Amino acid sequence: MGYINPLVYILFIFLYPINKEKGLLLIISFLLGLSIDFFSNSGGSNAAATLLIAYLRLPILHIIQNKTEFDYLLFDIKKLNFLQILVYIFSLTIIHHIIVFTLEYYKLQGVTQIALSSFLTSLLTTLLIGFSIALFVKNK
Repeated sequence: MGYINPLVYILFIFLYPINKEKGLLLIISFLLGLSIDFFSNSGGSNAAATLLIAYLRLPILHIIQNKTEFDYLLFDIKKLNFLQILVYIFSLTIIHHIIVFTLEYYKLQGVTQIALSSFLTSLLTTLLIGFSIALFVKNK
Protein backbone atom coordinates (compact mmCIF):
# COMPACT_ATOMS: atom_id res chain seq x y z
CA MET A 1 0.00 0.00 0.00
CA GLY A 2 3.00 2.28 -0.30
CA TYR A 3 3.67 2.63 3.42
CA ILE A 4 3.71 -0.95 4.61
CA ASN A 5 6.59 -3.30 3.86
CA PRO A 6 7.06 -5.85 6.66
CA LEU A 7 10.68 -6.63 7.47
CA VAL A 8 10.32 -10.00 9.17
CA TYR A 9 13.99 -10.98 8.89
CA ILE A 10 14.64 -9.29 12.25
CA LEU A 11 12.90 -12.26 13.89
CA PHE A 12 16.32 -13.91 13.90
CA ILE A 13 17.62 -11.30 16.34
CA PHE A 14 14.65 -11.74 18.67
CA LEU A 15 15.05 -15.51 18.82
CA TYR A 16 18.86 -15.70 18.98
CA PRO A 17 19.74 -17.42 22.28
CA ILE A 18 20.68 -15.00 25.05
CA ASN A 19 23.38 -17.28 26.48
CA LYS A 20 25.35 -17.42 23.20
CA GLU A 21 28.29 -15.19 22.32
CA LYS A 22 27.15 -11.56 22.06
CA GLY A 23 29.91 -10.60 19.64
CA LEU A 24 28.82 -13.36 17.29
CA LEU A 25 25.26 -12.01 17.35
CA LEU A 26 26.53 -8.56 16.38
CA ILE A 27 28.57 -9.98 13.50
CA ILE A 28 25.75 -12.20 12.24
CA SER A 29 23.21 -9.36 12.57
CA PHE A 30 25.45 -7.03 10.60
CA LEU A 31 25.94 -9.65 7.88
CA LEU A 32 22.19 -10.34 7.79
CA GLY A 33 21.44 -6.65 7.32
CA LEU A 34 24.24 -6.31 4.79
CA SER A 35 22.85 -9.21 2.73
CA ILE A 36 19.40 -7.58 2.76
CA ASP A 37 21.03 -4.32 1.67
CA PHE A 38 22.91 -6.08 -1.09
CA PHE A 39 19.77 -7.62 -2.58
CA SER A 40 17.54 -4.57 -2.09
CA ASN A 41 20.19 -1.98 -3.05
CA SER A 42 19.51 0.09 0.07
CA GLY A 43 23.02 1.29 0.84
CA GLY A 44 23.65 -0.09 4.32
CA SER A 45 20.53 1.08 6.14
CA ASN A 46 19.43 -2.46 7.06
CA ALA A 47 22.93 -3.36 8.26
CA ALA A 48 23.01 -0.32 10.56
CA ALA A 49 19.52 -0.97 11.90
CA THR A 50 20.00 -4.70 12.56
CA LEU A 51 23.32 -4.04 14.26
CA LEU A 52 21.70 -1.44 16.52
CA ILE A 53 18.78 -3.63 17.60
CA ALA A 54 21.12 -6.57 18.20
CA TYR A 55 23.11 -4.29 20.51
CA LEU A 56 19.99 -2.91 22.27
CA ARG A 57 18.28 -6.29 22.71
CA LEU A 58 19.59 -7.05 26.21
CA PRO A 59 19.07 -3.57 27.71
CA ILE A 60 15.48 -3.58 26.46
CA LEU A 61 14.91 -7.04 27.96
CA HIS A 62 16.27 -5.76 31.28
CA ILE A 63 13.81 -2.86 31.18
CA ILE A 64 10.85 -5.03 30.16
CA GLN A 65 11.48 -7.67 32.81
CA ASN A 66 12.23 -5.00 35.41
CA LYS A 67 15.13 -7.03 36.81
CA THR A 68 18.68 -6.04 37.66
CA GLU A 69 19.91 -9.65 37.59
CA PHE A 70 19.35 -11.52 34.35
CA ASP A 71 19.56 -15.31 34.18
CA TYR A 72 20.84 -15.97 30.68
CA LEU A 73 20.68 -19.75 30.93
CA LEU A 74 17.02 -19.89 31.94
CA PHE A 75 15.69 -17.16 29.65
CA ASP A 76 13.06 -18.20 27.13
CA ILE A 77 10.91 -15.80 25.16
CA LYS A 78 7.87 -18.06 25.67
CA LYS A 79 8.17 -17.54 29.46
CA LEU A 80 7.42 -13.84 29.09
CA ASN A 81 3.79 -12.81 29.31
CA PHE A 82 1.97 -11.58 26.22
CA LEU A 83 2.37 -7.87 27.01
CA GLN A 84 6.11 -8.24 27.65
CA ILE A 85 6.59 -10.08 24.35
CA LEU A 86 4.58 -7.43 22.54
CA VAL A 87 6.57 -4.56 24.07
CA TYR A 88 9.87 -6.36 23.40
CA ILE A 89 9.06 -7.00 19.75
CA PHE A 90 7.44 -3.63 19.05
CA SER A 91 10.14 -1.54 20.72
CA LEU A 92 12.98 -3.19 18.82
CA THR A 93 10.95 -3.21 15.60
CA ILE A 94 10.09 0.49 15.77
CA ILE A 95 13.76 1.34 16.47
CA HIS A 96 14.80 -0.78 13.50
CA HIS A 97 12.25 0.71 11.14
CA ILE A 98 12.93 4.31 12.15
CA ILE A 99 16.63 3.80 11.42
CA VAL A 100 15.95 2.05 8.09
CA PHE A 101 13.44 4.61 6.81
CA THR A 102 15.46 7.59 8.05
CA LEU A 103 18.60 6.38 6.30
CA GLU A 104 16.70 5.52 3.12
CA TYR A 105 14.70 8.75 2.87
CA TYR A 106 17.40 11.03 4.31
CA LYS A 107 15.49 14.31 4.11
CA LEU A 108 14.29 16.37 7.03
CA GLN A 109 11.15 17.39 5.12
CA GLY A 110 10.00 13.77 5.12
CA VAL A 111 9.63 13.39 8.90
CA THR A 112 5.91 12.67 8.64
CA GLN A 113 6.46 10.12 5.86
CA ILE A 114 9.23 8.46 7.88
CA ALA A 115 7.08 8.38 11.01
CA LEU A 116 4.03 7.03 9.19
CA SER A 117 5.99 4.39 7.29
CA SER A 118 7.87 3.36 10.43
CA PHE A 119 4.73 3.07 12.54
CA LEU A 120 2.57 1.21 10.04
CA THR A 121 5.35 -1.15 8.99
CA SER A 122 6.22 -1.78 12.64
CA LEU A 123 2.63 -2.70 13.44
CA LEU A 124 2.44 -5.22 10.60
CA THR A 125 5.92 -6.60 11.31
CA THR A 126 5.12 -6.99 15.02
CA LEU A 127 1.90 -8.79 14.16
CA LEU A 128 3.66 -11.18 11.76
CA ILE A 129 6.55 -11.84 14.16
CA GLY A 130 4.12 -12.39 17.04
CA PHE A 131 2.22 -14.97 15.00
CA SER A 132 5.50 -16.61 13.97
CA ILE A 133 6.66 -16.91 17.57
CA ALA A 134 3.31 -18.28 18.67
CA LEU A 135 3.23 -20.86 15.89
CA PHE A 136 6.81 -21.95 15.46
CA VAL A 137 8.64 -21.59 18.78
CA LYS A 138 8.33 -24.78 20.79
CA ASN A 139 7.29 -24.85 24.42
CA LYS A 140 9.88 -26.71 26.50
